[in-house]
Amino acid sequence: MPEVTLHMAQDAIALWETTEAARGEEGLAPPFWAFAWAGGVGVARYVLDHPELVAGRTVLDLAAGSGLVGIAAALRGARSVRAAEIDAYAVAAIDVNAETNGVRVDAAVEDLLDGDGAPAEVVLAGDVFYERAMAARFLPFLERARARGAVVIVGDPGRAYLPRERFSALAAYDVPVVADLEDAALKTTMVWRLDPPKG
Repeated sequence: MPEVTLHMAQDAIALWETTEAARGEEGLAPPFWAFAWAGGVGVARYVLDHPELVAGRTVLDLAAGSGLVGIAAALRGARSVRAAEIDAYAVAAIDVNAETNGVRVDAAVEDLLDGDGAPAEVVLAGDVFYERAMAARFLPFLERARARGAVVIVGDPGRAYLPRERFSALAAYDVPVVADLEDAALKTTMVWRLDPPKG
């Protein structure tokens, strides 16, 4: 994506192993902050192509990883961008990537999933429905954000736990992915808007 510069890992497995060694732990989750995951790339592309979504608004980049989505929102005129992550390495990566792109993204280590994302007017989440347990936490959070009036946009490359019936498709992009971490070199990624509850 030419509009955004990210500092990313070149070798997924080597970085993963190095992170485990540095922390003295085995079995850690992948370093989500070191790659541009397909769902995030889709949301970032959509934001860059549709600046009216974020311009002049407060934005929350949820499970922000590298900060790609939040950086795209800042580049397109968001009034403020908050990036929430549960990994301190991710927050450091977001800070470096935002500075590289000349934008401000307020990144913090925080788990927001018991709240509703206030005061964000727009909630953006890339690739958060990859595990059943995580989906069970993310969906109620996103529904609470939507219920209080936020626009909720999600990017997803066909993960099993996205409840598609709750969303409306906005766009589809073919996104290059890290072959070491995915089952293909290219994935079709959908960008979805969370609908209000039916009935």
